[in-house]
Amino acid sequence: MTDRQYIPKYILFNKPYGVLCQFTDDRPSPRPTLKEYIDIPEIYSVGRLDFDSEGLLLLTNDGQLKHRLIDPQFEHSRTYWAQVEKIPTKEALQQLRNGVTIQGYRTKPAIAKLLDNEPNIPVREPPIRFRANIPTAWVELTLTEGKNRQVRKMTAAVGFPTLRLVRVAIAHLSLTDLHVGQWRILTDRELQELRLKVMPRRLR
Repeated sequence: MTDRQYIPKYILFNKPYGVLCQFTDDRPSPRPTLKEYIDIPEIYSVGRLDFDSEGLLLLTNDGQLKHRLIDPQFEHSRTYWAQVEKIPTKEALQQLRNGVTIQGYRTKPAIAKLLDNEPNIPVREPPIRFRANIPTAWVELTLTEGKNRQVRKMTAAVGFPTLRLVRVAIAHLSLTDLHVGQWRILTDRELQELRLKVMPRRLR
């Protein structure tokens, strides 16, 4: 018997709210997983999106590339849209840019800006719970690190809790033309650019 031929796979997926970033769930009452959307064997998510977060997820069976993308020393950007409670002040946005302390850790400087309009994305199912007397706003945050629930902890630390969180970009890769629950294969150009960002020349 011969080993199955290794074929590298690189997938972009628009993860819906309430879906685990894994293909199985061992709970007695299993929650929705990636298996319900992606029928490709032996691929794994690069980093994670929380069960209650949405948006762009990269999956691959390329161990070298995955390692580079999750290793903190090989920084790459991740961009999120966070719908937050109340309207963030200029001071709060500057705190996010400078870095905030969460659980004894100081976050790295980030790009943070208040969006002028609500982004053109589908309504979440189920929708967030609105309170009539408390407004909400959307903040775009670009980080170069991926700590556990980092965006939620950062906005909470400056007084504006996150109600909805959507990752819209990983480095140069974006949600463009991917509907919720859809996936596609990376183009050769996208993959080449990703390798240029995080891998030394001899490994590309």
